Amino acid sequence: MVWPTAILSTCPNCLDEKAALMRLVQISDCHLQADPSARARTGFPLRQLEAVIDAVNRARPARVLVTGDISQDETAATYRLAKQALSRLDAPWFWLPGNHDRPALMAECRALHDELDLGRWRALLLNTHVTGQPHGELGEQALAALTERLAADARPTLLAMHHPPLPVGTAWLDEIGLVDGEAFWRVVAPHRQVRAVFFGHVHQAFQGVRYLKEGEVPVYGCPATIDQFLPGAVNFALDELAPPGYRIIELSDGDLDTWVERVDL
Repeated sequence: MVWPTAILSTCPNCLDEKAALMRLVQISDCHLQADPSARARTGFPLRQLEAVIDAVNRARPARVLVTGDISQDETAATYRLAKQALSRLDAPWFWLPGNHDRPALMAECRALHDELDLGRWRALLLNTHVTGQPHGELGEQALAALTERLAADARPTLLAMHHPPLPVGTAWLDEIGLVDGEAFWRVVAPHRQVRAVFFGHVHQAFQGVRYLKEGEVPVYGCPATIDQFLPGAVNFALDELAPPGYRIIELSDGDLDTWVERVDL
């Protein structure tokens, strides 16, 4: 399903061809529970999500991507709570499932879109959920569909998913990334219009690059709205000093800029 939109400028009086055409925001890994007062390891999921939402509204994005692990307890009540909270966003928002989610329950609560029309750009939202498993996988059918979708439209394209399609340097997380990552990159390789890949899952800011024969593709991870994971850890470890955050993505005429903002609680 495609969500159409017109180009929105964040610099309406600017004549520079590189001026931002549209600002997007990525938030990820809310891990809500049906109980609004539930506590996580280092804080309160709903309270922290609401703080991030307030900060995102001040950033005034045109669209918000929520890249999975909405729920911790995988209940319908949690998705209703998430919808209520995320509906406080001033911009239209779109979610995709993570390993902790139940896609069918998400879809019952609010539609799962697989493509966003961003005017001169577009974003493809990929489902890497594998039932009962912490790792992600696209699978042959989804990869074949991605091949067709990329061949059909030459506009600059963003890919968004939950699981990272390459190692992030945190050993225990690298064991539960996208298991068919190499097949994913073989699909992406011929399509130079893919400008970047954005993912969640790792609960930390990340910036990397995948080098291909045809060029290179930047790859970006996003902080969680709840507990942050310690970058570079061999085994599971929290980064107790890092606050929640979100990622800003600014699209210009063929280029993009992106950075992470943190939210003090």
